[in-house]
Amino acid sequence: MAEFSESNTGQDEKRRRRSRKGEARRAEILTAAMRRFAEDGYQNAAIADVARDVGLSLPGLLHHFPTKVDLLLAILDKRDRESESFIGPHRSDLRGLLKGMVEVFRRNADMVEVIRAFAILNAESLMKDHPAKGWFLDRATQLQNDIAATFEEAVADGSIDGKIDGRAMAAELIAVMDGLQMLWLRDPTRFDMVGGLEAYISRLLASLGPQG
Repeated sequence: MAEFSESNTGQDEKRRRRSRKGEARRAEILTAAMRRFAEDGYQNAAIADVARDVGLSLPGLLHHFPTKVDLLLAILDKRDRESESFIGPHRSDLRGLLKGMVEVFRRNADMVEVIRAFAILNAESLMKDHPAKGWFLDRATQLQNDIAATFEEAVADGSIDGKIDGRAMAAELIAVMDGLQMLWLRDPTRFDMVGGLEAYISRLLASLGPQG
């Protein structure tokens, strides 16, 4: 019985090592794919080039991501989970939410190539048959809904002016963030994206009325 137990323990450890190795390889592939998508655009990027970038054969990469669409969606989901970790805890706290968005921008400022790839994919997804079209539409809709709901909660509890239109404020905030990010991507060395958002949010907070 002891021998059986030790054998199982050894097999479990091997499986865990393989799992960790597989996760590390997937992360490496996603990083390389983001770089390729940023340089070539999603439509022009070749999945074989991504495989070569990480030292894999094409079948080896397809073992992790069977299609280029799977690779794209994995990148998008990873990106959204990372942003959610900053914003999610503040869904019911308007000021916390706004400050969380500044922290997302601060983090983004340290990974320009990732953000450039994401922006390119976002623009490309406007094309009729782009595989990420639905993902970006759903994301934009959900983001506006979530921000609007937080504004509306603040109106309901009296912490901001009751005349404020939550959906309009959400649309404005998203537009400001997208615009600042685009200016920064055009010249990251000369434009302070984080400072721009901090200044806007400071003015926004001052204009919201009662602060509870």
